Amino acid sequence: MRPDSRSRRQLVMMLMPYLIGLLVLVLLPAVITLALAFTEYDLLRPPRWAGLANFSELIDDPIFRVALTNSLVFALVAVPLRVLFALGLALLLHRRALGVGSARSAAMLPTAVPEIAYGLLWLWLLNPLYGPINQVLRTGGENGLTMLGRTPPQWLTDPTDARAAIIAMSLFTMGETFVVLLAARRALPRDVYEMAALEDATGWDVFRRVTLPLMAPVLGLLLVRDAVQSLHFTFVPALVVTDGGPPPYATTYLSLFVYRNGFEYLRYGYAAAATLVMILLTVAAVVVQWRLIRRYRAFYRL
Repeated sequence: MRPDSRSRRQLVMMLMPYLIGLLVLVLLPAVITLALAFTEYDLLRPPRWAGLANFSELIDDPIFRVALTNSLVFALVAVPLRVLFALGLALLLHRRALGVGSARSAAMLPTAVPEIAYGLLWLWLLNPLYGPINQVLRTGGENGLTMLGRTPPQWLTDPTDARAAIIAMSLFTMGETFVVLLAARRALPRDVYEMAALEDATGWDVFRRVTLPLMAPVLGLLLVRDAVQSLHFTFVPALVVTDGGPPPYATTYLSLFVYRNGFEYLRYGYAAAATLVMILLTVAAVVVQWRLIRRYRAFYRL
């Protein structure tokens, strides 16, 4: 056997576990979901062809429209905030100094906590009566009010506050994004910053004209990745912390909508149709953001 053939065979053998996993865990379920989206199936009877009936029902389903709106709002608000939060930490902690290592570890810690445990922790933090967050907000106030004379946020019972709580929970799980941006910032050439210092450029000018353009490709890819992940990130917080409420379905997102229709109501065909909508939304978000990245790179000639 020639060396080239041997190397090719070794490469194929190394990739085989990944290819098998991709086929069994991604491609095959995707094909089954696509087929089920056009059927009525409840695990008790064989699937029955329904055509576009599931999609027609989704259009007329008010709960689906609420879940779709909630998911889009979350993606538009939480994703940019997560990336900006991670970028700010990366710029703050990229230099070596006393305590920086501990701060980096602390930034990564929420990401390493299991999702269920993370949700239960926030369920305690957000408790409107004895939760630490509202206890701090009541500091300096009287009769259970804040120092501004207002009622503390009702994180678990008010629709707007509950949505804000889910977004806040997402901000602290930006560990992977933080690590990537930290590595990208540390990889930037020092001579560019030395030249900016010689020209007496302000910190804002350095960020706007040097740091941001050089890190733009990485930021763009992270925005695309987080936009894809945002559709399923809300599942555990909405299920554990708010249970999809408060009424009327304030924190019911597409992922929770699919879960309840598939595993609680046994409407697998209907849940598969909603899943297909999630996939199409993900593809659309990726295409739009990718076009914006290409225009940005063409503008700065990156």
